[in-house]
Amino acid sequence: MRLVRALAAAIAAAFVITAPAHAQTKIIVGYTAAIDVTPLFVALDKGYFQKRGIEVVPQFMAVNPLIPPALVSDSIQIGMPTTTTFLQAVDGGIDLVAVAGLNFTRKADINFGVVTRTGTNISKPQDFVGKKVGVPGLGAFLHVMFREWLTLKGVDWKKVEFVETQFPQMEGILKSGSVDAVVAIQPFVSRITGTKAAELFAQFISDMPAGMGITVFASKKAWANANMDAIKAFRAGFEEGADYTRANPDEARATVAKFLKLPPQAVAAVEIPQLDSKLNDSKLAPWVSIMKSQGMIRGDVNLKNVIIP
Repeated sequence: MRLVRALAAAIAAAFVITAPAHAQTKIIVGYTAAIDVTPLFVALDKGYFQKRGIEVVPQFMAVNPLIPPALVSDSIQIGMPTTTTFLQAVDGGIDLVAVAGLNFTRKADINFGVVTRTGTNISKPQDFVGKKVGVPGLGAFLHVMFREWLTLKGVDWKKVEFVETQFPQMEGILKSGSVDAVVAIQPFVSRITGTKAAELFAQFISDMPAGMGITVFASKKAWANANMDAIKAFRAGFEEGADYTRANPDEARATVAKFLKLPPQAVAAVEIPQLDSKLNDSKLAPWVSIMKSQGMIRGDVNLKNVIIP
């Protein structure tokens, strides 16, 4: 908790938040650079939030675990933590709630994978023992999921060294030899493997249950209680952005490339995730079990109390 408070204070000092110049509710939304943000940026580009009376301002966050402290400090009003980051924050006593869902696991999902550096001699899961693996946030979705996958393969993940690494830096640290592998998401998987200095080892999501929430939109409970109309408008804008994304995937990819400052070809072949703002406790419950087995959650999380209907 001391670390979270310290991070919150540091983030609050780093952001300058000005009062809205008009009647629209201003919502600063913290995001990390991943294909999941596509409907958010499409909705921004098309004016779907503005027409509903809210001003959404995207704020890049370097790694996922920074999102709960940013919410605590009021530097952002809504954030996109992975479900594991969200649940760990709630278990730690931070009064956060999930105001909407975003995306969910699918057996055939090809957007996630572990990429190994050429020459590391990793040919089976057991070969990760003693290796150094970059993950986009310690305790975030990909870190927890990869550890669960290693467990399913009979590997003690405690014998693997994990290093917190931002998505845009993964290619560089892999090439430099600072890590032996990275657990990444598209479009970064394709960018890294396209260099020929690394190769895709496994799309491990196929071994996980389908329908588990990957990322949620979260806020402080007090903010949510005071801004229910804005939350409903945000959900509706996101859903319209998701509908447009599904109907126009190529245009949506171009939009997310523009916002993430990536070349269009970097996202041209990226698969659009399963998108849905609807969220219920059954989509989060499997994570509670997995996180307890990994020693990440020690209390009992009442899921019905942390999801805004």
